[in-house]
Parts: sequence; C-alpha cells; structure tokens
Amino acid sequence: MNFIKELTWRGMVQDMMPGAEEQLQKEMTTAYLGIDPTADSLHIGHLVGVMILKHFQHCGHKPIFLVGGATGMIGDPSGKSSERNLLDEDTLRHNQDAIKTQLAKWVDFDSAAPNAAEMVNNYDWMKDITFLDFIRDIGKMITVNYMMAKDSVKKRFGGEGEGMSFTEFTYQLVQGFDFLTLFEQKNCKIQLGGSDQWGNITTGTELIRRKLGAEAWGITCPLIKKSDGVKFGKTESGNVWLDPRYTSPYKFCQFWLNVSDEDAESYIKIFTMLDKATIEAIIAEHREAPHQRALQKALAREVTCMIHSEAEYNKAVEASAILFGNATSEALRGLDEQTFLQVFEGVPTFEVPASAFAGEGIAFSMLCVESAAIFSSKGELRRLVQGGGVSVNKEKVENSEMAVAASVLISGKYLLIQKGRKNCHLIVAKA
Repeated sequence: MNFIKELTWRGMVQDMMPGAEEQLQKEMTTAYLGIDPTADSLHIGHLVGVMILKHFQHCGHKPIFLVGGATGMIGDPSGKSSERNLLDEDTLRHNQDAIKTQLAKWVDFDSAAPNAAEMVNNYDWMKDITFLDFIRDIGKMITVNYMMAKDSVKKRFGGEGEGMSFTEFTYQLVQGFDFLTLFEQKNCKIQLGGSDQWGNITTGTELIRRKLGAEAWGITCPLIKKSDGVKFGKTESGNVWLDPRYTSPYKFCQFWLNVSDEDAESYIKIFTMLDKATIEAIIAEHREAPHQRALQKALAREVTCMIHSEAEYNKAVEASAILFGNATSEALRGLDEQTFLQVFEGVPTFEVPASAFAGEGIAFSMLCVESAAIFSSKGELRRLVQGGGVSVNKEKVENSEMAVAASVLISGKYLLIQKGRKNCHLIVAKA
C-alpha cells in the first residue's frame, strides 16, 4: 500500500517535504513520531499519531515511537501560550512503560518482522550530554535568526501568553537533535507529527542537512478539530483517556456515538482501519437515513473494539440499552459498579439508610414517597403502578406496597426506580 495515498484520502496529510513520497516508494523507511509522556495513559488526542504510525507499519514501513523523557522535562512551546509543569525522571519512566503497554495492543513491537515498531526515550541520549557539548556541537549549527522565524516562537515573543523562557526557546534544537540522533542510530529518515510540529520538524531536517550533508523529510497531519471549531478530544469532564481506569469503555464508546454527523464522516476515516469502499458505503447508508446514525455506530464499534476489546464494546452497548432501551434486570445486574454509576450519572439520586432495607425490608410506597421524594404522593404512585408505568431494577412494579429488602439492591446498595421509560431515579443505601 502507498502510505501517502492512504493518508491523503483519509484527510490525514497537511504538509509534506518534497521527496518524501518518493523515498517511501523506493524502500522500507523508518519514521518516528513523538509522544508526550506527561501521563501514564494516552488520550484520544494522541490517537491521531498512533493511527498514523499504525498505517505506516501496515504499509510496510518501520515506525518508532519517541517518548519525550528529555523534552518532557522542558515543555514544547508549539501551540501553547504558557509553560507547562515539568516531570521528574521516575514519573516519566513509569509513564513510558504504561504507554508502551497500551501501544502494544495496536502496533506490532514484538515480531521478528523487519518493520516491527520500536519505542525510544530521548532522555537516554540526552542525559549524558553536557550543556557545553550541546551548544558547541548543535547550537552552532542553527542560527538564532532561523529559530526566531518559527511561528511558535514569533507568537510568544509577539505578546501571546507570558513570553518564552530560554528553556522553551531551545526546544526546537532539542527536538532537532532527536531527529539527528535517530537518523544516525536507526537510519530514521522521516519525522511525522501534527501540523503544529512543522517548525520543530524542519529544524531537525535542517540540522541533519548542515551536520551530515544528508537529506531527511517531514510529514504532518492537520490538527483535528470538531465541526464547531472546538479542539478534538476535550469534553466538559476533561480528556477521554484510552486507559479504562480513567475513562470506562462505556464512556469511551458514548463519546464516539455522540459526535455530529459531519465529524463522524471525517473521524471514521481518521480513527479506523476500514477501507475506502467500506467507509463510503457506510457514509451513503447514513445519508439515506441519518436518524439511524449508522456512521456513529460503526465509528464507535471500530474504535472501542480496537482500543479496548469486542467484549468491552458489547458491554458498552448493553449498558446503553439499559439506559435507552428495553434491557432486563439481569443485564442491569451484570454491569460492574463503575459502569453502572456512569450509565446513571446525572440522574436524581437519593440516599437512604441501609438499615431501612434490613429484615423484610421497607414498603415501596414509604421508600419512594417519604424516604426519597420520587413521587409526590402515595396516590400518584398507586395510579402509575396501576397503569404499568413504574419499575424497580427494570422489573415492573405490580403492588405499590410491596416490600423492598436488601436482597433487591444492586451491588448491595443501588436501586433503580423508573417512572415511564426515561424518567430514572437512583436510591443509594448508605451504611
């Protein structure tokens, strides 16, 4: 497969240096992409870069993931108006190990194939270099005029944000040195990244040209934004993480299900490995019946299965059915506690002493009218029960005076009360 053609139809090429495509067509080529190691999990903002290297390997080339242990101690000024917090080495090493474990699910690191992926940490070659060595061997190769001309520098010097420290000013030299080092040690001829990295990438190719008299190339992808112009990957509650400890597979799946039609058309090209014909067929199906949300469903399925697993995707679908469909009590009880709470996040919640459910339990009418003000009166409750409009844990209530004992509670502490199909309330038994 032709890597450039593949990325181009997917809308994933922004800038490309002349000669890069010819180099990729000539031979198996090594390329690297930097990953910010400031957390022990990637989030969906990193997923664009991961997909680029996944395609790169799929097209027969060798990907290198560079974890910025050294650059993470400095902070990249590109696209930022202020300096970020710096991390210590132990934290960075922990984050690197966690990130590689994640990446190994989607990219081949372990086979004997000549294009098996590698992970490197720039701290390993930066830690023993003295300041004097760096400014003598690297600093003299690039002029201040050249560095000042970069957009990321000009914006900060032009009054955007808080100015720029010398530390951040030198960032492009450090990243350029990464490219030089990988060129020399790994025969790495291409750097990949987001369009905000173009200035740093070109500094690297220029350093290689001036230092070694050799040619290297850069390719960038557009920065992904939502159709309303908001930065992709951010939600009201923060990042959408790839690690289920921070974002459950249910919430992860819901993120993709809830994207707009316009965004879904671009995201399914960027974030899945589906081929062009398949994607075009899904888009056509969606346009014929947008209310069926075929695009969002296909997108959510592909990405959730890739990042988590098919089993976790199926659990997420079941969880959605519990909230929006005709799920059973058994399905409700099958949810783990974290997913259960996320499914019903935001519904009115009432705390009732666990002692109320002891022994034979508490009358349903007393529980829902007096202990928790779910119904305005016992009369309202009786009328709704008679009309078949009340359920407990997805089971229809036949008698408004039935006893509710501890054995009915989900996970020993939750009770889901529904008035009609969509009006949910949660009772939590507190010890």
